[in-house]
Amino acid sequence: MDKTRIDHYSEELYQALRGAQSVDPLTAREADISIEDAYQIQLGIIQRRMQRDGETIIGKKIGATSKAVQTMLGVDQPDFGHLMSGMAYNDGDVVPIEGLLMQTRMEGEIAFILKRDLLGPGITNAAVLAATECVMPCFEICDSRIRDWKIKIQDTVADNASAGLFLLGDRAVDPRKVDLKTCGMILEKNGEIVGLGAGAATLGHPLNAVAWLANTLGRRGIPLKAGEVILSGSLATMVSAKAGDHMRVTIGGMGSASVTFA
Repeated sequence: MDKTRIDHYSEELYQALRGAQSVDPLTAREADISIEDAYQIQLGIIQRRMQRDGETIIGKKIGATSKAVQTMLGVDQPDFGHLMSGMAYNDGDVVPIEGLLMQTRMEGEIAFILKRDLLGPGITNAAVLAATECVMPCFEICDSRIRDWKIKIQDTVADNASAGLFLLGDRAVDPRKVDLKTCGMILEKNGEIVGLGAGAATLGHPLNAVAWLANTLGRRGIPLKAGEVILSGSLATMVSAKAGDHMRVTIGGMGSASVTFA
């Protein structure tokens, strides 16, 4: 795809984000769009958010790491997106939907906070663990600017891996003091359990997911930086949310995160 088309779709998706309006799938309009094209479109959106809105990059997110989410979205591999300063909320916050979100879906995840840079390739799980300051329970508040979530991998990649907002939990835990693979997750919606999962859902181990991200970005010359928040991927299937819903995610040994939508 030439630069003019890439720039066109970056602008279209940026305007869809800011206007809370959905667009037709890119894959329905560009039969030959590649995943690399999609990442270039994503970077164009990020540049616009930085230049026009004054946002900064504060982390990265890994998407489609669990079989449940891959099946739901019809994709067959992980992807990544950027976390921007305007996306961050705190435990217990009330998050407005109108004008901000369109097709809200929730994922319970483990967030990694880094204390050292990681630049792949060649990053191992041990290197990820050594570079991690703490882990926290978190919600990724997913959203799609693609109409009706009718996405292929290129659509979600272009749309910043379907990122909306994120919300960190109430505790910061030493990653060496919790079993990241077997820790269980409970996802509640309005007091009812709507999702169950475990750390192993993210590529077999959350450390695998972060190592994958560091190595994938490293091949592009992009480091994971000290202080960044890394969302390691959903521990269960996505759950829809609307105004009035109260959601809580609890992860064994880590605590919980909660949010109410208005």
